[in-house]
Amino acid sequence: MAHRHSSLLEGINVPVLLIEDGTIGYANAAAHNLLGAHIDGQDLRIAIRQPDALDLILRSHGGEAVIGGIGAQGSQWKLSCRVLADGLRLVTLEDLSVRVSVARAHADFVANASHELRTPLAAILGYVETLEDSKAGGDEATRLRFLGIIRHEAQRMQALVEDLMSLSRIEAIKHDAPTDPVDMVALARECAGEVKRRGEVVVEANVAEAVVSGDRGQLAQVLRNLVDNALKYGKPDAAVTVTLEATPTGRLALTVRDQGEGIDPEHLPRLTERFYRADTSHSRASGGTGLGLSIVKHVVERHRGRFDISSRKGVGTTASIILPLAGR
Repeated sequence: MAHRHSSLLEGINVPVLLIEDGTIGYANAAAHNLLGAHIDGQDLRIAIRQPDALDLILRSHGGEAVIGGIGAQGSQWKLSCRVLADGLRLVTLEDLSVRVSVARAHADFVANASHELRTPLAAILGYVETLEDSKAGGDEATRLRFLGIIRHEAQRMQALVEDLMSLSRIEAIKHDAPTDPVDMVALARECAGEVKRRGEVVVEANVAEAVVSGDRGQLAQVLRNLVDNALKYGKPDAAVTVTLEATPTGRLALTVRDQGEGIDPEHLPRLTERFYRADTSHSRASGGTGLGLSIVKHVVERHRGRFDISSRKGVGTTASIILPLAGR
């Protein structure tokens, strides 16, 4: 009896089961992918070993609920069971895992952003209240010192808000491939010149120009972020090296190297996570927002490129980007 429904149900791209007397009479391809190709004709209690799911499917009137524990660990499914006129039960499963994961990531992002803003804001309010006291506010040295701290914390908040807005703009257009010609050699030399007061940045290239199809503003932001990190965490008396190499395969390999203390291996996979810091105290003291490498990753992905970070303790850190050259 279940077989006559197969042509209709096979066209549905979510897992669908037809249950008759507690047995799986029919399962479409999506259900086979989830539960296994062997489930046709199998007792429902063997095919699905999740008690809440079984209770819902076998209850007299059916229903729907969000069920975990079906398929991959941590997955979430919206299970619906409808009792049909001929006594069959139609079971559909909608995968909510991605939606739940996105909602959780959004909640974590809001919580982290709120925490990052709350810290400098609390400091600003505290020092303002202190300055309102006639004793502290009337002391010129104390007043100037406190105003300097307030300015620093306000600048931290401003940098964080700017990075949040930047990340939001990048994500909004991440599927639109940029098309403007950008000479990365010239851009690298320009970015190096902007920071020459803070430390030596050496630009080396195996070509006079290396043009990619890109968004010049975003690529400049990538270079500034990477050079800024290298200067921040490298040795004060050691140069930061930016190397650009056009390859025979039509790719541009760009690296930014410092000669700092390096990063412990356990931190490397998480460095592009939003607000993740391998060295929390150093990053905050130097005004870091914890979003710089996340911005780099998103921009590089928008440019159809690849981003990687390698590091050796006591030797230094290398940030590497691979981008397709224009016309290749």
